[in-house]
Amino acid sequence: MTTAAPRIAIVGVAGRMGRTLVNAVCQDDGATLAAGIVEPGSSLVGADLGELAGVGRLGISAVDSLASVVDDIDVLIDFTTPAVTLANLAFCAEHGKGIVIGTTGLSDAELEKLDGYAQRVPMVFAPNMSVGVNLTLKLLETAARALGDEGYDIEVIEAHHRHKVDAPSGTALRMGEVVAAALDRNLKEHGVFERVGQCGPRQASEIGFATVRAGDIVGEHTVMFATEGERIEITHKASSRMTFARGAVRAARWVSGQGVGRYGMNDVLGLDEQ
Repeated sequence: MTTAAPRIAIVGVAGRMGRTLVNAVCQDDGATLAAGIVEPGSSLVGADLGELAGVGRLGISAVDSLASVVDDIDVLIDFTTPAVTLANLAFCAEHGKGIVIGTTGLSDAELEKLDGYAQRVPMVFAPNMSVGVNLTLKLLETAARALGDEGYDIEVIEAHHRHKVDAPSGTALRMGEVVAAALDRNLKEHGVFERVGQCGPRQASEIGFATVRAGDIVGEHTVMFATEGERIEITHKASSRMTFARGAVRAARWVSGQGVGRYGMNDVLGLDEQ
């Protein structure tokens, strides 16, 4: 691996996030766009990546196979689906490539499989690559430790566009995990993801979740700490996918100089060193 201008490949380059990632790599002087992958048999095979992304012709054609560009890339960025991501992770482990994973909706079993590659490939995995979101997670940790055991109810509210297929969002779940860990709670035991009908009064230890799916909302997350006479809300709102894409490219630059292991955005941003 090299820390200078890593050659980046993007999976799912025909999708909205894939096109945004192409744009982000092109804007980054510390990275080089080397390849873009579309689904096997796609009519977009051979299309110019720059024209797909609306940034002008780049002279790099979309391909439908990672194997065809294996010698041309250093790091793969993957914001696809769990099954595709795991297959690409296996490919990177076999061929000594780094990988940045922004895929959400992975099951516990799939997360275990991801962990199984930690000693074989350098990877950054995060449900949200936004620098602002990851700073927000640090704020939530601080707030939870200060407020959570002092009679404050905790609720996580998230909103995304109508096309998002998983709920709650990976970011909302991560926020819940951070808060739960700070309070020495287990989110699987204390998370409440549905309230319907006569569900009874709220329990003090609950961490509640509410989900909105509407229109073209890019991503909004609020964690509420509420008690008698006071409410504190910590909110992050994304107005463009570019914030996630820039974070992913930053992660790709960083991981290109790392040894094998599973890393998060805290590692990329050095937040645990603060």
